[in-house]
Amino acid sequence: MKKVLLLILCLAALTSSVCFGRDEPLANEGKAGLYAKSIERVLRLREDQVDLATAALIISEKWSDLVYGRRYLSRLDDMALEIRARLEKKKIRDKYRAIPIINEYLFDELGFRAISEASDPNDLFLHSVLDRKRGYCLSLSVLYLSLGERLDLPLYGVVVPGHFFVKYDDGQVQFNIETTSKGGTASDEHYITKFNVPEDEQGSIYMKVLSKIQTLGCFLNNLGNSYCDIGDPDSALLALERAVEINPSLSESRANLGNLYLKKGRIEDALYEYRTALQINPNDAKTYSNLGNAYTKRGWLNEAIAQYIYALKLDPKFNQAYKNLASAYCQAKMYGQAIIQLQEALVLEPKDASLYSQLGDVYEQMGNYDEAIFQYKKALQIKHNLSEAHYGLAVCYNKLGKVNEEIRAYKKALAVKPDMVAALVGLGNAYFGKKKYDAAIEQYKKAIRTAGDDGTIFYNLGAAYSNKDDYKQAVAAYLKAVELEPEMGDAHNGLAFAFYKLKKYDLAARHIKVAEQLGSEIDKQLLTVIKKKSR
Repeated sequence: MKKVLLLILCLAALTSSVCFGRDEPLANEGKAGLYAKSIERVLRLREDQVDLATAALIISEKWSDLVYGRRYLSRLDDMALEIRARLEKKKIRDKYRAIPIINEYLFDELGFRAISEASDPNDLFLHSVLDRKRGYCLSLSVLYLSLGERLDLPLYGVVVPGHFFVKYDDGQVQFNIETTSKGGTASDEHYITKFNVPEDEQGSIYMKVLSKIQTLGCFLNNLGNSYCDIGDPDSALLALERAVEINPSLSESRANLGNLYLKKGRIEDALYEYRTALQINPNDAKTYSNLGNAYTKRGWLNEAIAQYIYALKLDPKFNQAYKNLASAYCQAKMYGQAIIQLQEALVLEPKDASLYSQLGDVYEQMGNYDEAIFQYKKALQIKHNLSEAHYGLAVCYNKLGKVNEEIRAYKKALAVKPDMVAALVGLGNAYFGKKKYDAAIEQYKKAIRTAGDDGTIFYNLGAAYSNKDDYKQAVAAYLKAVELEPEMGDAHNGLAFAFYKLKKYDLAARHIKVAEQLGSEIDKQLLTVIKKKSR
């Protein structure tokens, strides 16, 4: 790439020049953006007053209150002054000739490097890039642009699906700068082909030079994902909604916002964002799959299946789409099709334990428990701490009446995932079946700590208390169950029996009547006795 860049520079006939004088102030001196204290203030500034580095460091300070942004601004200024001194020493006046000097200084001398995946949220932030000397496409580009704005270089951010790079454009000389390849260059055609850029449409943001605010919008998109990664959905929502507001034609921002809306149960909003994202970029297999997920949550299985199939048409190696499609087929009771999809995925990823576990789920739902157990055990051979496979085994053992094996499997699932509600309830039910009511109560209480809005768990808790003749505690649990689910007839029936045992016959009569009205099976003899006692 460096050879191509040198060739471009040598062929440039008309160039822009600048004086890199030692005593001149940096180009961004005096800008209002240097004194901004909040992103809201930055977003109100004129483009020529925005200081991208300051904005990025404001976000760093929100992410971690240990960051003191002014210290990093000083470091950036020092770096810019060092580059300018080198340009002055070499008597370089043409702006585009500064680029090889910046590349040598940043990547060869200081050792800034690119990472292949943005797996660590901290690699997004400018302060972290400066400290670690590592980053990915967007964060390294923000560093590069921040130096450019101090040196008065015509550098701009450019976004394509899943990638970000820098463009030099002084109106006469234009070339791309790839910060993940030590500042090398690549043609527009390279980016269009490699990142499957959709055909240019009016208003598209892709392959266009971005303003600083638009670059900040791309940053906010990635920031939203970082907040999702650390489990802060409210901050993620704020960042992603801002990102969409700034760059409404960036499909990634809309797709990511759709993902967050879906997690929050805002299905209609998610559908809107996914559909809009696909209007912008109809080549995005992942968003088709996520749209399928939204349809699945809506119960629109046929529509979901169609989206998953189209995602796989765009990307036949998209394993998550196979999993999603198999899950949708399973919900539609099309078990044979579900198995086919998972087998296709296993050809691509034969060591993916979750695929074997999902196969086990399919066979379990088909009632083929022996085959399900075989698949779960294959999953556990690959990944012994896969809680879903241990749980699946427990369910199969329950169906086969192997209670001791069931209990062991639940315990193994909970050793990996202690707050797995289904396993806690299942283990409680297994103990209940063995008349170990204290052990059952312990598991139900653990489940309630995680899922305190599930009336069924309170019902089970009430039944356990009732079976050990602790009717006061049984009443408390049953009352909570009917508070959460007023039409749970069995809970009203349990209340009737518990109140009867506590000699509160009027209350017993009230609840047994409700249970009968709700269609629960009641003890006719008990009903007769309660009626007599309540007169």
